[in-house]
Amino acid sequence: QVQLAESGGGLVQAGESMRLSCKASGPIFSINGMEWYRQVPGNERELVASISHDGRTNYADSVTGRFTISRDNAENTLYLQMDSLKPEDTAVYICKLEISRKESGLVWGYNGWGQGIQVTVSS
Repeated sequence: QVQLAESGGGLVQAGESMRLSCKASGPIFSINGMEWYRQVPGNERELVASISHDGRTNYADSVTGRFTISRDNAENTLYLQMDSLKPEDTAVYICKLEISRKESGLVWGYNGWGQGIQVTVSS
């Protein structure tokens, strides 16, 4: 069973920085795309940033220039560096990994989701 563990959330003041991590462990064959989402109660889940296996990145307009997504393929870990945080960045942040497993010679993939981690930015 592949497990995803998120860390790094908490409470910060506006203008400060925070780094989130999402580490996958277990029987992993490979990980393709990785993404960070965020969700505020009552709102739809929002794609914040994505990174491909070879490092190509995309960002939501609301975080471009402030957030940086990165990955460590050797450690199966995804990061989100968040700078110049604003109160409107307050949300539960959730990682999603496109995981491939190999069993009995067969490779199959699925989307693994983290449990979500709270980020609160005070004004």
